[in-house]
Amino acid sequence: MSYGGGYGAPPGGGGGYGAPPGGGYGAPPGGYGAPPGGPPGYGGGFAPPPGNRGPPPGADPQLWQWFQTVDTDRSGAITATELERALINGDWTPFDLDTVKLLMTIFDTDRSGTIGFNEFSGLWKYIKDWQNVFKHFDRDRSGSIDGQELRDALAQFGYNLSPPLLDLVQKKYDVKATAASGRGMPVPGISFDRFVRACVVVKQLSEAFGRLDTDRDGWIQINYDQFMQTVLSLP
Repeated sequence: MSYGGGYGAPPGGGGGYGAPPGGGYGAPPGGYGAPPGGPPGYGGGFAPPPGNRGPPPGADPQLWQWFQTVDTDRSGAITATELERALINGDWTPFDLDTVKLLMTIFDTDRSGTIGFNEFSGLWKYIKDWQNVFKHFDRDRSGSIDGQELRDALAQFGYNLSPPLLDLVQKKYDVKATAASGRGMPVPGISFDRFVRACVVVKQLSEAFGRLDTDRDGWIQINYDQFMQTVLSLP
C-alpha cells in the first residue's frame, strides 16, 4: 500500500493532536465568528453571542462571553449537544455532527465527556485558525472548497494524494446539495465544517500509516488485527 505526503504534522501551525495545518493567513473578517448580530465569520464558527456577561477574574471577557453563550444550561461545561447548537457554517447551515464529535474528542482532554473553560480556550483558537486556512484556500470566495482547492490545500499540508484518492475524499465530504443556495441551505462543495474534518482525517490516517511503515518505503504489511486496531483507534 502506497501513500503520499509526510508522516507528522503538516508544516507550520502549532502542532498537537488534530492541529490545523498552516494557519496565520490573516485574521478572519469580524474576528472570531463575528461581532454580535453579524454572520459567523468566514467559513464558519460560533453563532453570535447575545448580550454581555461579566467574566470571572483573570478570564478574557470575550472568550468568557462565548463560553457562557454556548453553555446554555449553565453547568460550567459544554456538552456535545450544546456545541452542535452553537457551531454554524458561513452559510448559516449547522455543523456536521461527525465534525462536532471530532472536536469533542480533540478538546475533551480530561475525557469527562464535556468541555470546560480551559478546554474551550483551545477550541476557540482552533476554530479561528481553521477559518484562516479555509479563507486562504477558498480562492474563488464561493464559501466552499472545490476539488482543485482541496488538492492545493492537502498538497501544501504535505499530503500528495493520487487523483483517485482526491476524488474519493471530495465525494465523501462534499454534500453536493441539490437545493438552491441561501441562508440556512447548504451549498455545493465542501463546507467549512467538513473541510476541517477531511483535513484532520487525512492527517490522522497518514500518521497512523507512518507509524506502521517503519522503513519509510511507502508500503506496509499488516494482519487483520493490526488493521482493525489502527482503524478503531482513530476518532
